[in-house]
Amino acid sequence: MANLTKLDFITLDITGNNYLTWVVDVKIHLEARNLKETIKKENNAFSQDRANSMIFIRRHLDEGLKSEYLTVEDPLTLLNALGNKYNHQKTVILLMARYEWTHLKIQDFKSVAEYNSAMFRISS
Repeated sequence: MANLTKLDFITLDITGNNYLTWVVDVKIHLEARNLKETIKKENNAFSQDRANSMIFIRRHLDEGLKSEYLTVEDPLTLLNALGNKYNHQKTVILLMARYEWTHLKIQDFKSVAEYNSAMFRISS
């Protein structure tokens, strides 16, 4: 059965291609819900808050990831496990951005606006 609830942001893909944006979205939304304490080391969060965080995080996971981390009951443990699995993308993205930056030439674009757009995309 399809998930009928409206998501706050896109779910984490099983390939992890959107991990960096997903983890930032999770942290921002947990902060907005006063649940950020549940994903900090040595937290004193109530078990009800940890459960709410887990519900929120699992709701934004791909079905394959939900079943892979089915036994994890702590939101900090889950985020750390996902980080260990997908956080390597920072180094991959940085190398790709450096390559694109060194090969960026204004002659390759039809207008300055297109050049600026490409420049801002690389720097972000």
